[in-house]
Amino acid sequence: MLLRNIVSREELKKRMEADYRPYTTISFYTYHRLENPSEFRNQLYQDLVSLEVVGRIYVAEEGINAQIALPSERFEAFREYLYGYDFLNGLRLNVAIEEKQKSFIKLDVKVRAKIVADGIEDPQFDPSNRGKYMRAAEWNQALQDPNTVVIDMRNHYESEVGKFEGAVCPDADTFREELQGVIDEHDHDRDKRILMYCTGGIRCEKASAWMKYKGFNEVYHLEGGIINYVNQVKQEGLGNRFQGVNFVFDQRLAERVSDDVISRCHQCGEPADTHINCGNTGCHLLFIQCAACAEKYQACCSEVCSQIAALPEEDQRIIRKGQGPLKRFSKGRFVANPQGFNWEEIQKLLLKSKGLE
Repeated sequence: MLLRNIVSREELKKRMEADYRPYTTISFYTYHRLENPSEFRNQLYQDLVSLEVVGRIYVAEEGINAQIALPSERFEAFREYLYGYDFLNGLRLNVAIEEKQKSFIKLDVKVRAKIVADGIEDPQFDPSNRGKYMRAAEWNQALQDPNTVVIDMRNHYESEVGKFEGAVCPDADTFREELQGVIDEHDHDRDKRILMYCTGGIRCEKASAWMKYKGFNEVYHLEGGIINYVNQVKQEGLGNRFQGVNFVFDQRLAERVSDDVISRCHQCGEPADTHINCGNTGCHLLFIQCAACAEKYQACCSEVCSQIAALPEEDQRIIRKGQGPLKRFSKGRFVANPQGFNWEEIQKLLLKSKGLE
């Protein structure tokens, strides 16, 4: 059996669109020492394909990190399979807050150096020596304590559209960058209770272990992250303290948690919290766009990109090959004409490639 996907993305999308069964999106992780990640990866891929699982899974010596989806009718069979591994037996499965569209179209299982990149090279650091878990009810109560510091361990473009009231939201592009700065930034808070959260728990769990390792004593993190928090709030009838939407790393890009819109369109400045990727595949910038600007720019980040996206695919490929090194901009940090596209130069490039100049 092949241990990787060989079907084109276009075909995979067609198959998923033709599948009218309800799907369940799940995330889970655990820090556990794996002696042979590659062997585990291969067996996992083979078994999950037979269960019709799609999604993204990272396997490393330090454990497993997964964001997946599967036909809802397969959920119990999947859970039984997963719990068949001793180190995964009873593992918390975070079921998505909402299912407004399918989240994945294929299965990727990859072996990585770490299940979440952290930049830590200290061999003495043990990510399993984490801070204490907090459930939703206790978390809500702790948010009211003035001696508490709440830290959002997600990237800036995630916290821009949704966060807990009063949270510190570092202006970081990556977890690696944020983790390295969190100790220095909060050194003066060592006598306070530190509360950390992220999307599904994996980043704040490692961050809480890192802070403990660096001498912070009273460190907590939200069990199961925002996803588990929202599900608990609904199940237990608690007050919701999360504002806005929960950014997710799949085709949905967000899950609505509250009606609050705490961010603005990157193009016109009107209230908006919908992330999209620029429709010009040569740009693909992640940014926030309101409905009016989506119509005006045809789901692109600029007029130039909308003009490029309207061209035949053959011309777009010529532009992508001929534009040279691209200027790099961080996700969610919008700038007009982000890749430095110049429409007159693009037209000259196309004419030259067709022998018309």
